[in-house]
Amino acid sequence: MWNVWWVWIVAGFALGVLEILAPGYIFLGFALGALLTGVLLGVGVLGGSLPLLLMVFALLSLAAWFLMRRMAGVTRGQAKIWHKDIND
Repeated sequence: MWNVWWVWIVAGFALGVLEILAPGYIFLGFALGALLTGVLLGVGVLGGSLPLLLMVFALLSLAAWFLMRRMAGVTRGQAKIWHKDIND
C-alpha cells in the first residue's frame, strides 16, 4: 500500500487540510514532504521498502520546513526581547 504514489498524494492533501484547521506551519512541511514523495514515486525515481520511503519522506519534510522557515520565517527585529527591566 505504501508503494502506491497516490496514497502519498492523498496523505499530503490530508496533512494540508490539517494545516488549515490548525494553522501555525506545523503540518505544512509534512504535507509538502508527502506530496513530493508521491511525485517521486509516480515518476518512478523512487521505489522500494517502507523504511526507505519513510526516510525520503522525513528528509523532504525537513528540507521543506527549512525552506519555508527561510522564506516566511522569523524576520529580524520582529520581536524585541528585553534583558533588563526599565525599573532597575
